[in-house]
Amino acid sequence: MTKSQEYFQDMMENHKEIFNKFQTIHDKYLSDPKKFQAEFNEKGEEIMTIIRRYETLLCGKAESSRFGKFSSKTAETFWKYIKAKFPQIEAVGLIQ
Repeated sequence: MTKSQEYFQDMMENHKEIFNKFQTIHDKYLSDPKKFQAEFNEKGEEIMTIIRRYETLLCGKAESSRFGKFSSKTAETFWKYIKAKFPQIEAVGLIQ
């Protein structure tokens, strides 16, 4: 298991209730983006805060060390897991 996968699983387990609630609104958003955009953005802000915190934990030390070039690949891998679970995560914050 990669470090990115470990952090993703840890994040999902430690914030299970919040992510389950977001999954519900994410699924509604998939069916009708215009109708659920405001609620999706509201719940998504909290999710994005959690994701950024874990991304920083995962990549923060590598960026300031001699392994900085690996940090971006690690972040990409981490986001790949997130996007597999929540394909519309990048739509958080959009205004329609």
